[in-house]
Amino acid sequence: MSISLDGHYARPGDPEDMGWVMPYAITDVARDHLTGLWEPATTALLGRVNAEGFLGFWPTVIGMEGADPRDEGFAKWLIDTDKVVLSSTLGEAPWERTTIIDKPTAEVVADLRATEGGDILVLSSASVIKALLAADKVDRLALTVFPVFLGGGPRLFDDGLPAGQWALASQAAGEHGTLALVYDRVR
Repeated sequence: MSISLDGHYARPGDPEDMGWVMPYAITDVARDHLTGLWEPATTALLGRVNAEGFLGFWPTVIGMEGADPRDEGFAKWLIDTDKVVLSSTLGEAPWERTTIIDKPTAEVVADLRATEGGDILVLSSASVIKALLAADKVDRLALTVFPVFLGGGPRLFDDGLPAGQWALASQAAGEHGTLALVYDRVR
């Protein structure tokens, strides 16, 4: 999940505008961070809005002139991996290898964990991550912190989350002061 230094994941008034992320998302540290997350994952879990954005954009990166190989690798993984999209409005999946589910997020994750496979990667879907944090169902939290204040907007960490400890599993600092942080839940 990408967050600003002042703790927001989107600008005020337009949570779908991720333009503020772009100058930082193309840094080596951000690209390497994402690669380290998707490589062990066998399932992508997304909310509907994020699925529409990701699955509308990333396939266009494959074969794009000048595309970074890490970006193409992620795009290929996203197309080829199993995707679960949480939605109460989509009737059927417009994307291959995608299942649409209209159930509580924590229940979906419990069902996915009961199957064999690698990591379940939630791709920047704030509503999904927030629901899993509230249910204490996140094992690993990966954050890319960008050195910008958005001055408002939605926050990832709402008051009332279950108390708990997290251990820093990895950290990297990069261009422009971008930080890639991975925390594991201490249980």
